[in-house]
Amino acid sequence: MTKRFVGVSDPDEAGIMNMILLHNAHIHTQNESQPTASAIVIDRERIIAVGDADDLFVQYPNAEKQDMHGRVIVPGLTDAHLHLKQYSLALRKIDCEVNTQEECLRRVEERVKKSKPGEWILGHGWNQNVWQSPPLPAGEGLGVRGWPGASELDTIAPGNPVYLTAKSLHAAWVNSKAMQMANIIAQTPDPHNGQIQRDAKGNATGVLLETAMGLVGNIIPEPTIIEIASAIEKAQPILWKMGLTGVHDFDRRDSFITLQQLHAHGKLKLRVSKNIPVELLDQAFDLGLRGGFGDDMLRIGNVKVFMDGALGPHTAAMFQPYIGLGEENNRGILNMDGEELFEYGRKAAQVGLGMTVHAIGDRANHEALNAYEQLRNYEKENHLAALRHRIEHVQVIHPDDAPRLAQLNVIASMQPIHATSDMLMADKFWGGRSRLAYAMKTQLDFGAPLALGSDAPVESPNPFLGLHAAVTRRRADGSPSADGWYPEQKLTMAEAFAGYTLGAAYAAYMEDRLGKLAPNFLADLIVLEKDPFTCNPNDLLTLESSATMIGGEWIWEKP
Repeated sequence: MTKRFVGVSDPDEAGIMNMILLHNAHIHTQNESQPTASAIVIDRERIIAVGDADDLFVQYPNAEKQDMHGRVIVPGLTDAHLHLKQYSLALRKIDCEVNTQEECLRRVEERVKKSKPGEWILGHGWNQNVWQSPPLPAGEGLGVRGWPGASELDTIAPGNPVYLTAKSLHAAWVNSKAMQMANIIAQTPDPHNGQIQRDAKGNATGVLLETAMGLVGNIIPEPTIIEIASAIEKAQPILWKMGLTGVHDFDRRDSFITLQQLHAHGKLKLRVSKNIPVELLDQAFDLGLRGGFGDDMLRIGNVKVFMDGALGPHTAAMFQPYIGLGEENNRGILNMDGEELFEYGRKAAQVGLGMTVHAIGDRANHEALNAYEQLRNYEKENHLAALRHRIEHVQVIHPDDAPRLAQLNVIASMQPIHATSDMLMADKFWGGRSRLAYAMKTQLDFGAPLALGSDAPVESPNPFLGLHAAVTRRRADGSPSADGWYPEQKLTMAEAFAGYTLGAAYAAYMEDRLGKLAPNFLADLIVLEKDPFTCNPNDLLTLESSATMIGGEWIWEKP
């Protein structure tokens, strides 16, 4: 392996043969009929042969030989749930994912000192549930107990509007200047499916939940397509290094515009399945836009709908209230019931668009499954294709609903790293219901298709961190115990790895050309120094790609 292959998009012009033969490798193919091999032959963007090196040397004597020096080769990994624009732009924001409110405020203050008066201060990642030192007590001008408030930001940023998104992306923390610019006052009504958090006197505290985030978020100057494109270009090498060759993107219109422009200029070097927001369903219907439209680099996926909020801000829709003081009547926010979701799904199905539904709480998952049950019947009655509908997260599910994804052939699109990140919150606020929280093994055992991802920038998109979480149910520090959190939900490495390869490919209708290293499949692969199937699970925490190939092109190599 040599760096002269990195970045070569036209091997003929570079004086390099089209056909290459990677040998002296330990290859995990994900192909049941040929699980392992020592060599692989690639012709332009496709794999043409996989097998024993001696045999392939004879069959392809003119192929350019590249010695892998005993390294491990596996299919490129796909993140089945990622917000590409938001992740890319978040790399430029203040990192607020810290253990104390004080450290978060220190980082904000540091950014303010480097900013011009009036400039927006943006950050992401705070989580009031894990702060080791509590916020100031509730009171006039301060936050609701347990939550931050505007006053803390006012002290350090009196002349700059501040907008900090929570780790969950379902809450925002803003200062008084930002609320003033957004005309948020005590009399401002809560928007539909959102909440302006208020103190005992009815004044806005500075925390905005769900759709209320848009009251401030919508007045922040939008980055231009050029700025988004620049951010994505800078993010791509980070993702390649992590071993990602594809993503299922859940950002909106400006992300899709940017991706099309990057693709048109040959600068998109990740395979993207682009989900479209439900607010654009009418336009997609009018155009007759189908799932799968596009090519192998950029294609339309499903229609994305939000059923509820998230665990962090306690807005995930639950059958029973959250546990804790003041939570006696809090069952979260249900954005729509199953009947309304079915109406969206029915319309989408008529033009060949599947549904992708965000559902965190047990009630949200129940309503989504009710809608999918109606939708499956509708597909049969109208002789429509059985589309590959998905539930994103399936974060906590009622025992009666646990088998229904498999029964309805609904894809469980889940994020293993959520389990270890959220486990303490889940135990604290859901109690015994956590037995079926992040229950990937339960879904597999029932027979549901499983696709795995990260929900970045909510979590790191590093798939090896996700693999570690899936097979250990432990954090990097080894907690909560040697057995892991609800250890019966641990996956084997084979099961977890399939979620980032075969499962993700199936969810994108690309299982005939992605997820395996087999003849006629796209040549997307990564080279590793350690074997994820045999190494100590803790080694997954530091594992990264030594070289990444997409479509037969070495796009990244470790210096």
